[in-house]
Formats: sequence, structure tokens, C-alpha cells
Amino acid sequence: MKSLRTVAFLAPLALAGCGVNSVPTAEENAKARWADVQNQYQRRADLIPNLVATVKGAGAQEKDILVQVTNARASANQIKVSGDELTDPAKMQAYQTAQNGLSLSLQRLQEAYPELKSQANYTTLMSQLEGTENRVTIARNDYNTAVQQYNTRIRTFPDAIGAKIFYGAKPMVPFQATTPGSEAAPKVSF
Repeated sequence: MKSLRTVAFLAPLALAGCGVNSVPTAEENAKARWADVQNQYQRRADLIPNLVATVKGAGAQEKDILVQVTNARASANQIKVSGDELTDPAKMQAYQTAQNGLSLSLQRLQEAYPELKSQANYTTLMSQLEGTENRVTIARNDYNTAVQQYNTRIRTFPDAIGAKIFYGAKPMVPFQATTPGSEAAPKVSF
């Protein structure tokens, strides 16, 4: 009876010492870290095109305003009125119309100035790109750390016993950049 109690007492300790709980815990941790890697890649895939589109849209609007100002300025500078032409109403009207066009374009620029955001949008885009790449790197590092811990656990005594007997555990593969160009962040073009 005493030996049965001793076996009943020692059996859970022996099982606990051979990775019955620690191996699946380490495996699940590594799988969760891999899910984090995938999540960060998905975040990058979703975020970057939207940010680029936002920057392009703001840049296009601002470009339109600046092109109008440039064209109005060029038009205003093309019309010249000499001292001898001050008595010609048509020349004076053309000159005044060109100058009014420039004034109107400059007024639009002044009105839009507080909302001109392309520079801020580019800054935000660059910050988001850097932050996204950092998140991906951290997630990959966390995954590799979890894989290393799992692989170490299933290969070292006493957990190796339970890992083979109860789970048929095999080492996990750490993240490695093997795709050509994967070591570089995605290119963003306008």
C-alpha cells in the first residue's frame, strides 16, 4: 500500500519532469508567435497601399493648385502693356484679366494652404513604413526565440523523453529570409 502511494506521488512528478506540460506549452507559444508574424505581414499588406493612396491623393490635389498658380503666373507675365498702349482698352482688359487670374489662383492657394498636407502625409507614410518594418522584425525575432525555446526543450533531458513518447515532437523551423529580395522592405512608388 505504501509503495502504491509512493508510485502515485512520484508518477506526476516524473511526468511533469519529462515535458508532459512544458512541451505543448512551448509549442503553442511558438505557434502564437508565428501567428503574430503573419499578423504583422497582413498589417503591412493592408496598410501600405492605403497610405500610398492617401499621399497620392493629397499630392494630386496640391499639385493641381500649384499648376494653376504657375499657369496663371505665366499667363500674367506674357501680357505686357507698354506706356504707348495705356490708351488701348483691349490691351488693358487683357492685362487686367491675366492679373485677376493670377490673383484668383493665389487666393485659392492661400485658402488651401492650411490644408496642404502632402509633406505631412509623406512624413506620416515614412514613419508608418518604418514602424511597420520594425513590427515585422520584432514579430519574426519573437517567433525565432519561441522556436529556439521549443526546440531546446524537446531536445534536452528530461523533456526530450516526453516530447518523443507522448507527442512525437519534431523541431520547428525558425524564420529565415529565403525569397530573393525578401531582406528588403517593399518599394513604394508614386
